[in-house]
Amino acid sequence: MKDNSLSNILNQYESKEQIDGQLYTLNLGPTHPATHGIFQNILTMDGERILHAEQTVGYIHRAFEKISERRNYSQITTLTDRMNYCSAPINNLGWHMTVEKLIGVEVPKRVDYMRVILMELARIGDHLICNGVTGMDSGAITGLTYMFIERERIYDMYEQICGARMTTNMGRIGGFERDFTPKFHELLKDFLKTFPPRFKEFCTLLERNRIFMDRTIGAGAISAERALSYGFTGPNLRATGVDYDVRVAQPYSSYQDFDFIIPVGTAGDTYDRFMVRQQEIWESIKIIKQAYENLPEGPFHADVPDFYLPEKADVYQKMEALIYHFKIVMGETDVPKGEVYHAVEGGNGELGFYLVSDGGRSPYRLHFRRPCFIYYQAYPEMITGSVISDAIVTMCSMNIIAGELDA
Repeated sequence: MKDNSLSNILNQYESKEQIDGQLYTLNLGPTHPATHGIFQNILTMDGERILHAEQTVGYIHRAFEKISERRNYSQITTLTDRMNYCSAPINNLGWHMTVEKLIGVEVPKRVDYMRVILMELARIGDHLICNGVTGMDSGAITGLTYMFIERERIYDMYEQICGARMTTNMGRIGGFERDFTPKFHELLKDFLKTFPPRFKEFCTLLERNRIFMDRTIGAGAISAERALSYGFTGPNLRATGVDYDVRVAQPYSSYQDFDFIIPVGTAGDTYDRFMVRQQEIWESIKIIKQAYENLPEGPFHADVPDFYLPEKADVYQKMEALIYHFKIVMGETDVPKGEVYHAVEGGNGELGFYLVSDGGRSPYRLHFRRPCFIYYQAYPEMITGSVISDAIVTMCSMNIIAGELDA
């Protein structure tokens, strides 16, 4: 097995580029603006060349998994959307599906389709930021500013559902707190009509741009074999040519009803990661159109009185409604004993929830499978031997969200 330790590299390294005959240590982070988050990479440099890299996580210290053992099941929703805050609704709804699997609840078909619409909007918003920032980190800031406008339009739709924009606390166990509002329908129809031509301009700006291609092709490449060894999922894995997508491999929320393809790359480099996300945005638009055009009639929440807050007017006037409201808010409902795992296709890959219940009012154990935490382990290998500018665009194209590293 090859020895990639720092001491071995330094012992064997003979450089023609050494500045003043010595190597340098560079701290990339934890507060460098190019890291886009609170994490550190300790680089051993020979001029611009990276000889060794060691990443450090743990600067946020939020302990979400431990906090969850003292929270009731509804309150945990607000913890999940602070992991990948670029696509928080996917986190929220994935958690609700996990609890529903544990308590044995089947939600109405309308709820499935509503969830699909919102999760795909979240995926678009997540990919817009990742690819916009990839362009910015390679010197093209115009695309990012235009895509921020489109993301704000998605946030306007979030606001109609839950009143929040970024940390959404969206939905409830069993469905939604309320149905789509007339304003949401208006905003969504306008988005489906006007977003594609605007996104096409962004595609034209970067996809075949010679400067952008020269900066990204070959940067931070990883093979399919190595990606699988690390446990990659999501766009970073699909960029290597592996067509794994949780929405197809283990369908949830009626994803089997929709017609879409899984974009894949070949080289597993920064450009392929960018292009896979670009194509996924087009596929998400297709899915949203199908879900919205075929949105079933029916209730927007399952019949789960132990988890669904009664109407506020009833709480003011009826004792039974007041009692249920108190029990739900205070977490007075016991759930069955059991052990479940549920995964959804998050913006960065397989977002999983491993839940163990001992029959109490809080999880006995809850573990989040955060895709960023898993594939960030490969970052040193992907940038060793490259120059610092390649390390920046590689990090950005991986879409490393600090909130998922330290849960």
